[in-house]
Amino acid sequence: MSARHAIELPRIEGLVSHQAHADLPAGTYEREIGREGFYGPASHLYHAHPPTGWVAFEGPLRPRAFDAMAAAREGDDPFAAPVLLSNPHLRLRIWSLPRAMTKLARNADGDELLFIHAGDGALYCDFGHLAYREGDYILLPRGTMWRLEPGSATTALMIEASNAAFQLPERGLLGPHAIFDPAMLETPKLDDTFRAQQGEQEWRVAVKRRGALSTITYPFNPLDAVGWKGTLAPVKLNWRDIRPVMSHRYHIPPSVHSTFVSDRFVVCTFVPRPIESDPGALKVPFFHSNDDYDEVIFYHQGEFFSRDNIKPGMVTFHPNGFTHGPHPKAFAAGARAAKTMTDEVAVMIDARDPLDFGAAAEAEEWRGYAESWSPK
Repeated sequence: MSARHAIELPRIEGLVSHQAHADLPAGTYEREIGREGFYGPASHLYHAHPPTGWVAFEGPLRPRAFDAMAAAREGDDPFAAPVLLSNPHLRLRIWSLPRAMTKLARNADGDELLFIHAGDGALYCDFGHLAYREGDYILLPRGTMWRLEPGSATTALMIEASNAAFQLPERGLLGPHAIFDPAMLETPKLDDTFRAQQGEQEWRVAVKRRGALSTITYPFNPLDAVGWKGTLAPVKLNWRDIRPVMSHRYHIPPSVHSTFVSDRFVVCTFVPRPIESDPGALKVPFFHSNDDYDEVIFYHQGEFFSRDNIKPGMVTFHPNGFTHGPHPKAFAAGARAAKTMTDEVAVMIDARDPLDFGAAAEAEEWRGYAESWSPK
């Protein structure tokens, strides 16, 4: 018999704040130890020194960062895109497409979620035509045939939910229309643009199943639907349509920014929002030990307010098992409360199972990232 959560025994010992993430005792640094990401039981410890104030960090647990854009390779085959991080339930790739795909793609291993980091153009799939632009999420259900035809060179972060499906997160007390209204999710249209790309020319379909590729050749374009109905279809969502949950008195944990969830990981989106205005509230992410999830963040644009020396197109990777939090400069800037708004856009993935570092990521790694927290 197993329990979902650890034993919960609320207690108070020593000098603490009355409210988590607010009005910390003078001279202390709060650290959250939590289970199940930020959904489960948690405790808060109040330290005399920053929990990330190490002067050396050695071994495979060290935090890592790399330039995903430098790892990207051009090509019209999405399945050949370099793998950055992976486990049996998740594959993260970076893909650059300068011109129209010459064959269709079909992932039989799981749903595919594309985040368009740069570019614009048209998606053609079983369900019709969908225009895309920078900042779009495009969710392609498992088994969907599709191709992209860029209007400008396109780079996409590809998130595969292997043998699983993406769903929308539960919104609980916020209600079903919070963060974004599901009714505004866009689906493909069987419009004139879609019909114009049909024809009798030969088309190949690359199908990925159990990691291996097969090719199916048709003497016609198999994207020839004349109608469809049902509850399963690709959907598109732009980060600009996300309305983040906020509190002026309390720094809300990143779980509230969940955009899509799968069986063994969650995808969150950080978008610009007002910074907490209450004098006692933390204004940067709190130090935390997320001991059930590996944490990955892809930085899309802006200046990420808890990091230093991180630019758009980079990825940070924090394996579970150590405390992390804002860089010293970001922590000090947050305490001064000089800014009233964040301006970053980033995609965060919390994975329940350990992620393996890909060769493409390792080749573009910033080796000094672990030392960037050092007080030296």
